[in-house]
Amino acid sequence: MGIVPLAKALELAQEYDLDLVEVAANARPPVCKLMDYGKFKYESAMKAREARKNQAHTVIKEMKLRPKIDPHDYDTKKGHVVRFLKQGDKVKITIMFRGREQSRPELGYRLLQRLAEDVQDLGFVESNPKQDGRNMIMVLGPHKKKTEAMAEARQAQEARKAEAKANPGRSQNAADADVEAPAEEPAEA
Repeated sequence: MGIVPLAKALELAQEYDLDLVEVAANARPPVCKLMDYGKFKYESAMKAREARKNQAHTVIKEMKLRPKIDPHDYDTKKGHVVRFLKQGDKVKITIMFRGREQSRPELGYRLLQRLAEDVQDLGFVESNPKQDGRNMIMVLGPHKKKTEAMAEARQAQEARKAEAKANPGRSQNAADADVEAPAEEPAEA
């Protein structure tokens, strides 16, 4: 509209049933805009809410191990570490030493190195193993950021929903049963 006197600008705002909002007060002359201020506040609040929803909080998950861990227990704990790293969380791994185990810290160090090698495709060693009293601590960080992991999880969930809509009334087990199994050869008598 160009440069308009204040009285004329207020008159225009009333005519169009809008609000006169000052955008840049320090400019010469001050810049104002005709808009529905309530709608503007609502939209900006919705944008802020959406930004908060997509914001990622850094979480440190902790996994505790013992130096004399059984192979199956190790695999279970490693699976938890893998899940945490896939979700984009940092993982603090603590090895707890008891009694005579304290005289053999190299066992804990080797265990931590083995775990770091097993998950090196998902994460990296953020802080090397260090002895802290009766415990040895190492921190693993994920290669991908939390926001990337959240986006991937959201896409996977949307894909599952789309699959469910495309095939209504079918469970995942029924869909898996449709996959052709190799035909068995008849047994010879």
